[in-house]
Amino acid sequence: MKDTIKVRPDEQFDEARLVDYLRGKLPGSDNELTVRQFGGGAANLTYLLDYGSHEYVLRRPPLGPVAKSAHDMAREYKVLSVLHQVLSYAPRAFLYCDDPAHIGADFFVMERRKGVVVRRQMPPQFANLPDAARRMSEAMVGALAEFHAVDYAALGLGNLGKPEGFIERQVAGWYKRWQAAKEADLPEMEAIYQWLTVNLPNSTDFSLVHNDYKLDNVMLAENDPGQMVAIFDWDMCTLGDPMSDLGALLCYWTEPSDAPYFQQMAMMPTGDLGFLTRQELVEQYAMKSGRSVHNINFYHTLGLFRLVVIIAQIYIRFARGQTQDKRFAAFGPMIPLMAKAAVEVMKG
Repeated sequence: MKDTIKVRPDEQFDEARLVDYLRGKLPGSDNELTVRQFGGGAANLTYLLDYGSHEYVLRRPPLGPVAKSAHDMAREYKVLSVLHQVLSYAPRAFLYCDDPAHIGADFFVMERRKGVVVRRQMPPQFANLPDAARRMSEAMVGALAEFHAVDYAALGLGNLGKPEGFIERQVAGWYKRWQAAKEADLPEMEAIYQWLTVNLPNSTDFSLVHNDYKLDNVMLAENDPGQMVAIFDWDMCTLGDPMSDLGALLCYWTEPSDAPYFQQMAMMPTGDLGFLTRQELVEQYAMKSGRSVHNINFYHTLGLFRLVVIIAQIYIRFARGQTQDKRFAAFGPMIPLMAKAAVEVMKG
């Protein structure tokens, strides 16, 4: 249970109602249920359902008004109910419930995977392995290339999104979300938005896109940093330009030479630990996927633009009292700093 916490008071739900709803729908669901919470993520809420003989994971959107497109449990269920057939890193989803009467929101239940999620610190079991960071990096790139090669039409996911115009809609959509989430105007965000609209790439290469691919959204084997066990957080998965996933990975990645404020907000271990550089990530992805990466600067800038908006969305929920999670108080000062980082990448 070391990867779970007691359910936070403001994120509890009526467990008895959930027990009644799930009884008979999952193997082991006639047993007594214990609910705990995975404390890591910053958006969707994730719970461990422990029936003794069987364990499952429940996912639901965060508290308060949320952008449906960014916390789409029906979409995540649709993807994970089939993707596990061809991608070993995708946990299998078992059921989806769209009735908020049971726990206060729609939700889905998926299989439980066990392993290590790497966040701010290098896990102790990897700390003495000199090549652990490199092996993690290579596993991340390899899994991303493998995911982008999936035949989505054969899985029945051809209607998951409209790949044509994907990047244009991304730019417009994230700008709209920025307008809804910002506490104050930021000239840098206006400048980035204008630059993105002028420099839109002509995308014709489409694939499944995860839309939030980063180190703390994957799980590694307990005894092998180079072996991926799972990829999580599929609620924004769609069809589009695979380079947007690579650009997002770059904006979450850190290097020892990054500015202190960038390293301070990093969701991965910092320092000279041997992770691949961003340039090496791009080169390995090009080699493993066979795709052109000539315009990666655009996608890196778009990734940082998105990241600023995501931070603002999380912070505004805290500022409005929609969540009591004290971790999010620090997100406010990050917003202008990350916008500045995006401008620097934009300018090359």
